[in-house]
Amino acid sequence: MTTARYRPTWDLALDPLVSCKLCLGEYPVEQMTTITQCQCIFCTLCLKQYVELLIKEGLETAISCPDSACPKRGHLQENEIECMVAAEIMQRYKKLQFEREVLLDPCRTWCPSSSCQAVCQIQETGPQNPQLVQCNACDMEFCSACKANWHPGQGCPENLPITFLPGEMSSIFKAEEDGVQIKRCPKCKVYIERDEGCAQMMCKNCKHAFCWYCLESLDDDFLLIHYDKGPCRNKLGHSRASVIWHRTQVVGIFAGFGLLLLVASPFLLLATPFVLCCKCKCSKGDDDPLPT
Repeated sequence: MTTARYRPTWDLALDPLVSCKLCLGEYPVEQMTTITQCQCIFCTLCLKQYVELLIKEGLETAISCPDSACPKRGHLQENEIECMVAAEIMQRYKKLQFEREVLLDPCRTWCPSSSCQAVCQIQETGPQNPQLVQCNACDMEFCSACKANWHPGQGCPENLPITFLPGEMSSIFKAEEDGVQIKRCPKCKVYIERDEGCAQMMCKNCKHAFCWYCLESLDDDFLLIHYDKGPCRNKLGHSRASVIWHRTQVVGIFAGFGLLLLVASPFLLLATPFVLCCKCKCSKGDDDPLPT
């Protein structure tokens, strides 16, 4: 990986300029960074901002080349990332990597206790065979499948409780309280912490949208009607004016597409016979023998 270093401006003016695919600017080679795996080149500032954004948002643990048309589908190596980000951001990146490894490992799981969060070992018997797991750090016994307190002879509940951890260790969290900061995604069951913001949540792992308070799905609720009635009424966390403005924008977008389709449909119907005739003529022309 190449990185920028200081050189006099009159010396830089003699170098050929290289185009950055992210900002479309042209810079000397010294201000560019080449990804080792795919040899794609970008300006160092753009690539640094791209990497920092993905790490801060927790969007990726394997940071891919920012060029969507990269022929080798390259990824940045750990030493390349370490060279361009601050130490605290690199520490977060390593933490995200470790959390992802545990999440995908069938033989490891997190202790569901909010005060522990140690990594526990599981015997590889498959997700359909719940087993007793005992945390070596806090001695808690829980089910490997649903992460609830161990329930021998009973099936796992279909819907996990709203709180972060069901059972004795979660007695400080109550389902009726709105101040619970850690819950599970109702779809992929990963842990989610909410510090602030509105009640419409989106899981970064599976992209599932849901209500923070009742965990009901919001994937198809574009207008956020969920917060107009029921126990979550007026709990979205935004003013009524902002909700109305959001709905106006959504309705406007759908109405715009509908109007565009309505206006364009007569022209499409009129153009269809000409397109078909052109295709027929082209196909007939291809079948004609060569002139002699």
